[in-house]
Amino acid sequence: MDLSQYKAVVEGLLFVSGSDGLTAKQMAVITELDEDTIEHILNELKYDYENASRGMQMLESEKHYYLASKPEHSDYFRKLRTNAHTSKLTQASLETLAIVAYNQPITRAEVEEIRGVKSDRPIQTILSRGLIEEVGRKNTIGRPMMFGTTLDFLTYFGLRSIDELPPLNEQIDEDDVSEEASLYFDKLTDE
Repeated sequence: MDLSQYKAVVEGLLFVSGSDGLTAKQMAVITELDEDTIEHILNELKYDYENASRGMQMLESEKHYYLASKPEHSDYFRKLRTNAHTSKLTQASLETLAIVAYNQPITRAEVEEIRGVKSDRPIQTILSRGLIEEVGRKNTIGRPMMFGTTLDFLTYFGLRSIDELPPLNEQIDEDDVSEEASLYFDKLTDE
């Protein structure tokens, strides 16, 4: 592998390491290059980021190198963050979230059993939004991950505690369901 390929590898390592960053010594061990070569590659990368129109910059703090977005683009990143968290949850995500909230701690398989369909994507969505989190592992074969709601879940729904969730109605009145469906469809046809 030539130096330009190692440069790409080092850049990828910095990206993957996130805000933890990596030291030159760590990168040397991973790439099996000497630290002087890594330092040379880091200087080249730093020069590239400073002298090109790029959205990233390379920073060094306490001998750790990491990539970060440029501060002059912060308004755009703030908009992205705001829009990502204000968009509505899908019906599948809401169903999954309700199942987790009322049955926590609960495994993915248990959620899927209740919903009757695969729930990988809705679980990933509500996990990425910080509405649920891993709360441990179930003491069964395979030790599956168990999920529970977070403080962000409470904030999102304006609750002070999980005890404020409305009680589940165990008996569903078919007449009420039919009436609600009729009202909904009537409203749709009026629009």
